[in-house]
Amino acid sequence: MTAFFALATSLLWGLADFGGGLLTRRAPVLTVVVVSQTVAAAVLGVIVAATGGWGEAGPRLWFAFAAGLVGPVAMICFYKALAQGPMGVVSPLATLSVAVPVGVGLCLGERPGLIQAAGIAVAVAGVVLAGGPQRGVPVRRQTILLTLVAALGFGAVFALIAEASTSVTGLFLALFVQRVANVAVGGAALYVSVRRGGAALPPEGFPWASLPALAFVGLADVAANGTYAIAARYGPVTVAAVLASLYPVVTALAARGFLSERLHRIQAAGAGMALVGTLLLATG
Repeated sequence: MTAFFALATSLLWGLADFGGGLLTRRAPVLTVVVVSQTVAAAVLGVIVAATGGWGEAGPRLWFAFAAGLVGPVAMICFYKALAQGPMGVVSPLATLSVAVPVGVGLCLGERPGLIQAAGIAVAVAGVVLAGGPQRGVPVRRQTILLTLVAALGFGAVFALIAEASTSVTGLFLALFVQRVANVAVGGAALYVSVRRGGAALPPEGFPWASLPALAFVGLADVAANGTYAIAARYGPVTVAAVLASLYPVVTALAARGFLSERLHRIQAAGAGMALVGTLLLATG
């Protein structure tokens, strides 16, 4: 169960990151974050109302609220980095986020077995190598800094959302609270940006044609948070976090398929190592 849901998290996050990176090349990053998260919050509100999730309110929702405050900062930094630099470098670097939940799991007493420890090492090394060398493509220091800030934020969200609920209906409510906080923080940042002369919309106006893509990014992101929370509940956080961190491989492959970003041999080898590490974790 842990492997299945954690790998589903990787797939969903990888596709959401690819879509978000593309959208921020056409529209302001804050607008992408606010619109995509608003759609996700609206859908979750309907689900919570339909499942009676309001009855699950409790102190654990503070974890979801905290994740909602940190998440937009991480997403804004990450989408800006994706818009500035090659996805094949930015996305794998963001997997340093795995250090936060793995560290939390170790502090809580989790000790992976020998095979799982080997799987963690192989998978993390594979994801890093999947970034590969981008010959001829300069990567600005600001892009690296934005990615590292995003990685820290994503890692914090990993750790917080895993503690936000103890039931499925409670998880829907926790994700709804997280998204409402996301919209509030992103909306405030957008307001400040506009007050300072920044653009809220591209020159041609609201990108209505991109609305389905914006909705997909928001819903895929929230679904990934949900599948990760389930994975962390059914198994060790150290294993769930590493498997969930394989999303850069999905992003890199999507960039290869849709944008024709060339994969170097070291990147292909890294993807293979990530797959081997996944198999070790799943069978360990």
